[in-house]
Amino acid sequence: MTIFDDEFNKLFRKMSSSFFDTDDIFEEFKTKGATAGPFYYGYTMTVGPDGKPVVKEYGNVKPGILPASNSREPIVDTIVDEKENLVKLVAEMPGVEKTDVKVLVQGNSVNISAEHGEKKYQTSVPISHEVDKDSAKASYKNGILELVFKLAKKEEPKGKTVEVE
Repeated sequence: MTIFDDEFNKLFRKMSSSFFDTDDIFEEFKTKGATAGPFYYGYTMTVGPDGKPVVKEYGNVKPGILPASNSREPIVDTIVDEKENLVKLVAEMPGVEKTDVKVLVQGNSVNISAEHGEKKYQTSVPISHEVDKDSAKASYKNGILELVFKLAKKEEPKGKTVEVE
């Protein structure tokens, strides 16, 4: 068994127990007569640049926590393309218009929100790479928001070489 297999098995056990907890949460909604919805919860799993699995949660219900609002958390993927010096955030937000989408870059995170009738989305995505915030460009088409940043240029340490005589 490889290290990847061990990591995968550990993550799978953790994910499985969370799904069983989520069943209890939905049962609690039924018994308390909660009418707000829909409720959804899930995971995405990708392999990071270091070769280790990266598991992200999404949804408006988390295990053990009742939803605090009626907005949904969109599925967001972060793609780093070091060859092109780009960081791309791709968010799925079907049912809203381009004019409904608001994107705010603050510090090392991006706040994304959108509201159109019954459809409401809200999330905050951390940016783990140094990016040029002024280079941000966003496009929205067919329910998909793409936000692209240029990676910040790494500054070479400045100094002076002193020749030894």
